[in-house]
Amino acid sequence: MIPDGVVVSVFDDRIPAVANLDPDLRDALHRAATDAAGSDVVFRVNSGWRSPEYQEQLLREAVSVYGSAEEAARWVATAETSAHVSGDAIDIGPFDATYWLSRHGAGYGLCQIYGNESWHFELRPEAVDHGCPPMYPDPTHDPRTRPDAPPFGGPL
Repeated sequence: MIPDGVVVSVFDDRIPAVANLDPDLRDALHRAATDAAGSDVVFRVNSGWRSPEYQEQLLREAVSVYGSAEEAARWVATAETSAHVSGDAIDIGPFDATYWLSRHGAGYGLCQIYGNESWHFELRPEAVDHGCPPMYPDPTHDPRTRPDAPPFGGPL
């Protein structure tokens, strides 16, 4: 969890949301952020690694906001299936950073995964050579987030 009002850089390894990311994901983010800075684009971490407890809190809040577990699942995964809990996902802002990553992220293996979450990126090393895979419309289409999915084990 990132405390309210705190601006976090992808380089801020003192914050668990960054420090607990998969090291390969963190390295790719560092390289991309360094290159983006040359275009005056600064990456901010809106969310990175999350504890299982925090992920479940987010899910409960989403059910309250969206009115059902089915609709909430379009936006928030369970703790067992969340790429954030495993340290394999990061949410980046502001808009110019997400736009920059959407255009250049594949070169670092950083891909948008969900069509409804332009801020959500995961590491896909094969994207460096082959481009990012097609996006899922939302997490309910991702086989890793289905109720019968095994615990999250990293990128597909």
